[in-house]
Amino acid sequence: MEVRATAKYVRVQPRKVRIIADEIRGKTALHAAGLLRYHPSKSAKALRKVLISAIGNAQENHQLPADGLRIATIFIDEGPRLKRLRARAMGRGNRIIKKTSHITVVVEEFDAEPAVKPHGTKAKPRPTFAAPKARRGAAAKAAPAPEPVTPNETTDTDVEEVAPTVAEATPVAASEAPEEGGSATPVAEETTSAPESAETDGAAASDDDKGAQ
Repeated sequence: MEVRATAKYVRVQPRKVRIIADEIRGKTALHAAGLLRYHPSKSAKALRKVLISAIGNAQENHQLPADGLRIATIFIDEGPRLKRLRARAMGRGNRIIKKTSHITVVVEEFDAEPAVKPHGTKAKPRPTFAAPKARRGAAAKAAPAPEPVTPNETTDTDVEEVAPTVAEATPVAASEAPEEGGSATPVAEETTSAPESAETDGAAASDDDKGAQ
């Protein structure tokens, strides 16, 4: 359904109004009204008044929602010209022509398309206070986590950490202990030193006999 509103004898040049009308033609009614509200030109202010009037006619006369309306067509026709005279030198006068416009805005009802979420986009993660995750490259270089060990199983690290057992020292007899001089076979040294001690004992005995005589 189309609803229109018209403003006549608007003191704006039609050329200037058509420039603004080209910017909002085909847009939704509320969006176009928002754009015209902050436009600095005089023609935008006049065009917005007509657009607001068309939206009001649709709501009051046909019970149409404002957010379901869009601009169908906009007509900017030239109205009657106002002629004025400006005094010039030597008793002459120049004519001043003030143009007017007839502005017509037609709005229509349309079915708003539901907003479609673009495919392939993901929502940004919300910030958390957890520890930051490692980067992809750092995670690849990091050593893999050790597997859980059951009480009956042992790993290489467990074997390495166990301290080596030391055997208890056995007591050594005085005859078996090596001398301070150090010899790998103390028994052999005893056998070799026995004749020498016998000779020395015999020499000492002979000396004692000679002294007794």
